Amino acid sequence: MRRQSQHVTPATERLALRVFLALAATGLWACGPADEPNATDHGPIAEGVMAKMGDPIPTASAEQLATFARGLKVAKHRFTRAEGLGPAFNITFCAGCHEKPAIGGSAGLYRNFFLAAKRLPDGAYLPATSAGKSGGVIRMYDYAPGRPSRPEVDPAINIVAQRNAIPFFGVGLLAALSNDEILERADPEDRDGDGISGRANWDRGFVGRFGRKAQTVSIEGFIRGPLFNHLGITTTPLTDELRAKLPVDSSGGGKTSADAGIDADPLRRAATIRAALADLRANAQAAAPDEPNSDDDGVPDPEMSIQDLFDLVSYAMLLAAPQIEPETEQSARGRKIFDQIGCDGCHTPRLKGPRGLLPVYSDLLLHDMGPDLADGLEQGLAKGNEFRTQPLWGIAAVGPYLHDGRAGTLREAILAHGGEGQRARDKAAALDDAAYADLEDFLLSLGGRDQASPGLIPPETPIGAVGSAGGPVRELDAQEQSAFLAGREEFDRERSYGVGAGSPRMNGDSCRACHFEPAIGGSGPRGVNVMRHGLLGTDGGFVVPAIGTILHKSTRLRGSTNSPQKETAIFEHRQTPHLFGLGLIDAIAAETIAAGADPEDADGDGIRGRVSWVDGGRVGRFGWKAQVPSIVEFVRDGIAMELGMTLPFVPGLTFGLLQDDDGVADPELETVVADRIAFYLQELAPPPRTSTDPTAEAAGEKVFTEIGCAGCHTPSLPSARGPVGLYSDLLLHTILPEGSVGIEEASAGMRDFRTAPLWGLGHSQPYWHTGEADTIEQAIELHDGEAMKSRESYTALSDDKRQQLLAFLRSL
Repeated sequence: MRRQSQHVTPATERLALRVFLALAATGLWACGPADEPNATDHGPIAEGVMAKMGDPIPTASAEQLATFARGLKVAKHRFTRAEGLGPAFNITFCAGCHEKPAIGGSAGLYRNFFLAAKRLPDGAYLPATSAGKSGGVIRMYDYAPGRPSRPEVDPAINIVAQRNAIPFFGVGLLAALSNDEILERADPEDRDGDGISGRANWDRGFVGRFGRKAQTVSIEGFIRGPLFNHLGITTTPLTDELRAKLPVDSSGGGKTSADAGIDADPLRRAATIRAALADLRANAQAAAPDEPNSDDDGVPDPEMSIQDLFDLVSYAMLLAAPQIEPETEQSARGRKIFDQIGCDGCHTPRLKGPRGLLPVYSDLLLHDMGPDLADGLEQGLAKGNEFRTQPLWGIAAVGPYLHDGRAGTLREAILAHGGEGQRARDKAAALDDAAYADLEDFLLSLGGRDQASPGLIPPETPIGAVGSAGGPVRELDAQEQSAFLAGREEFDRERSYGVGAGSPRMNGDSCRACHFEPAIGGSGPRGVNVMRHGLLGTDGGFVVPAIGTILHKSTRLRGSTNSPQKETAIFEHRQTPHLFGLGLIDAIAAETIAAGADPEDADGDGIRGRVSWVDGGRVGRFGWKAQVPSIVEFVRDGIAMELGMTLPFVPGLTFGLLQDDDGVADPELETVVADRIAFYLQELAPPPRTSTDPTAEAAGEKVFTEIGCAGCHTPSLPSARGPVGLYSDLLLHTILPEGSVGIEEASAGMRDFRTAPLWGLGHSQPYWHTGEADTIEQAIELHDGEAMKSRESYTALSDDKRQQLLAFLRSL
């Protein structure tokens, strides 16, 4: 067995040794009966630790289940700016990065984030900052006045890497592991000569076990850091009283400390251990300051209550380990191959915890993974080429794989191993097809196979009811239902670098990545905003940047943060609109749209709606600037500009990307795929109305007309499929104040935007093209230009009339 030969510092080593000796004297490190199977075997698994991914541990008490439900609610909560989101942020809710195949899991490439640092000439290593202290995280969005909407990146940064989200399934069980159980396998000097030199990382005197580099020991710390760095949400540490209640080990015999992973009740009864732990905590405070507890967004700190934080941490700790499948003849053959080629050298099949043996398939140690996977980032003791062995439980449903999600398949992940994994990798590469199939079947049997899907829609999810959010607009026959489901699957499907996603830049890895609220096909929260940017010429005119006006969120280029062109003067968020009812809008004749135009304000009402003319003399109708003329073109544009993928040339169509230089053969998607998505969008129902107070809503609709809102937000337009109650004229209007700068596109100037359809308004927050408005009221108050008169009339309304208007708008 491997053992750690050296610790962090002499002081930490002495403190840790005091704890180890005290614990040994009381027997608290004992992990189970002496006759348990060896933890290196694929032996029996502790009872009551596994369940469907996303479910609580089966032995949770009624009180813990209530806490779990509250924590899940916190994980799904979309934070608003009024609640403290940002001002700089990457995401708006915890579950956004931990959603696959259920809340608590991982996420696709579209949720990757950047970590960065700079290596100074004297060798010093400094984590990057981004719109303030950020723990090395590069934030993608900023609403702070006077700062660019895409936070600036220090030009001195010379280390850049991406991170894909890590699943939380079973983390409470990992928190309960003793330091000694992890150290048992450490062999930093490779004394046994097997080429594997695993070593521990350390956090505040304890063995790290969470994060891609095992840089964290505390689940509380692993949650509080991202809350601040990714959401800008401040918290205060849990009190000792609350920490003692955390449900790390609910199997009996007391509860377990989140920081130390050891039994809290016996610790309080053992004075020597308590003293040693106090010393360790004091040392930790001096060495590792607490995460920031405040920010400057004007919202009182802490922005998350300590009760919500406790519930969130408890929720994570109560997540069950993935359910391992019963062994079959094929998976048994694969298990033997797994051992024979040396995968078990790092992916240890079992670890001993207070409950018994756990099928983690990881030693939780750091290993050199070779130069190709090295990212240069240092965390704790981990060097740039070292990573924690990723647990394999649940591997079937949590792709993409590796620390940055570069591997879309298990085979790609295996073949990317280098360094200490090179020997096993080479043996795996030499397997014949049948043997490799057995190996992969074994890996897939480690949990999640029955929950895996191409995207986020669970397997076998039926079509929604006609007229529902995400359902079809009409009754479909059997053939049409099949086509609708095929289109929905392609819309939801996440695509990897290996099949051509990113060319080299991208905003999403699927259509669903940006369109999922309140159902697939819907809108998106601020964390999937598209960023547009531009330059200003010497005459004040708009200049398109060299890479185009989209400042993408992600890239397949290593070492790049997708920074804007140096001269960029214009940044503009683009909030994701919903796509419900798109087929009905597509059915509105171009002549109908043009008939509503009044570019010279001939009727003198101050409203000058203009047609957006696009390539080929066609009338634009989709997009914030009405820059896209049809659903077919909308799909091609999204595949090219958002996913970074190529399509075949189709005569008469001008949108799309025909070729790129990413090394994947073009076209990367066939036309039939785009056609399936287009059919799905053609048949998506418009958003259903949600009436709660018909009397107030009817009164509010009259107010809507009286104050002039209907002058642009036309309630209904005729179409080949009947009246379309979209509340838009689909024309361009000037709605930003004089002097505003923005993006020019198609026929739209800097201050011009298409009248946004209001159907679905009550379920598509945030609002405004930038997503800067938390509420409908705030969005109304942002109207200017041609809408100024209506805004002033709204401001002058009595409270009763204003509430009637808002009730109407929320019902749409």
